[in-house]
Amino acid sequence: MEKLLHYIWKYRLFDIRHLSTTDGQPLEIIDTGVCQGDSGPDFFNAKIRLNGQIWAGNVEIHTKSSDWFVHRHQKDSVYDTVILHVVGEADCTISRTDGRSIPQFILPVSERLKCNFDFLMASDINPPCADRLHELDSFFITDWITALAMERLEQKTERILDWLNQEQGDWEGVCYRLLCRNLGFHTNSDAFERLARNTPLIFMQKHADSLFQIEAILFGQAGFLDNPSLCSDSYYRQLREEYLFLKQKFGLVSQPVSCWKIARMRPVNFPHIRIAMLARYIEQGFSLFSRICETESIDDFRDLFKIRLSGYWDTHYLFGEISATKTKMLGKTAIDTLLINTVAPLLYAYSIRNGNDIYKERASRLLECLKPETNRIVSDFSAAGIVPRNAFDSQALIQLRTQYCNTKKCLYCRIGHRLLSHP
Repeated sequence: MEKLLHYIWKYRLFDIRHLSTTDGQPLEIIDTGVCQGDSGPDFFNAKIRLNGQIWAGNVEIHTKSSDWFVHRHQKDSVYDTVILHVVGEADCTISRTDGRSIPQFILPVSERLKCNFDFLMASDINPPCADRLHELDSFFITDWITALAMERLEQKTERILDWLNQEQGDWEGVCYRLLCRNLGFHTNSDAFERLARNTPLIFMQKHADSLFQIEAILFGQAGFLDNPSLCSDSYYRQLREEYLFLKQKFGLVSQPVSCWKIARMRPVNFPHIRIAMLARYIEQGFSLFSRICETESIDDFRDLFKIRLSGYWDTHYLFGEISATKTKMLGKTAIDTLLINTVAPLLYAYSIRNGNDIYKERASRLLECLKPETNRIVSDFSAAGIVPRNAFDSQALIQLRTQYCNTKKCLYCRIGHRLLSHP
């Protein structure tokens, strides 16, 4: 209920005529103030006219007056600046640290708005507003989709720039970490990211002239070379011996194999295959980020990720288990997923960091050239009437679901706002 009161106050969704405080003083809301999410009062720099006198200060909002004491505001001098306590129910009087009372105002909530809010909060369908999306103008939806897609890119940029600081400005190191994470294709993303953290690119590059050593390090660090019973497989045994030597020489620490998920997974998606592909990307040096920045066409971007495994991996998906000979390389859908989650965010982040809009435009254009992703989120929104045209749109829908629908932040969603604030 408190969130709804915040929303109503922020957007002035109440009749501002003939207002009064709980003790009968005439009240006029001149400025509701600036909403802030940090500690302290909810709205700063508000302005009211109380009983003919203008007051400037802060506003605090609670469901009940007694919440003031529950949160111990009466003992916190930060709240002495509050000029008005806005509540849904006034069940007691409140005061500042010096004992002076604070005027209170019961914020009216229309029955229509409350019913709409309760419906969205209680709905167990996805999206919660699916049955009412048809009420909205298509241009309104398109504008929100565009904003959501950019919001998602900006969120990814924050993580990338944080990694850039950790990598001391090394964009190739950031690219390596992001590629590792995305080679996990959600199921093993965390495990792959952990592998990247435990096995820095700068260390891998020292062994870039030997694919065998790269595989030994990666598989060893991933925890896949800790099973002596597989030593009857000669290649496994050689990798294990090489890793044990390097582990002792450089003080390497492997991660537990239990962090990897294999059950109910298609063999082509086994982490062993993805790690072998990662080794191929690192072989002869890792300059993927530089190549990404030099690339423009969609076909050339795809070519960057066309890696074909050979040798041992022609007949294996796992160590110690021979399978029929089959070419193993990323399919078009998998490559496009890497373009969406690796290339586009890197280009956008590089643009933000260096103030070069060329890469920002290239990132957006890349997403617009790719087909929309195929997943449950996209299917749900398509069934509700929002059908993505490309990956730019599908990324927006993922942002909408994960950041707004799943967290019930309908009050912060443009769609929710429109449905709540309009009849």
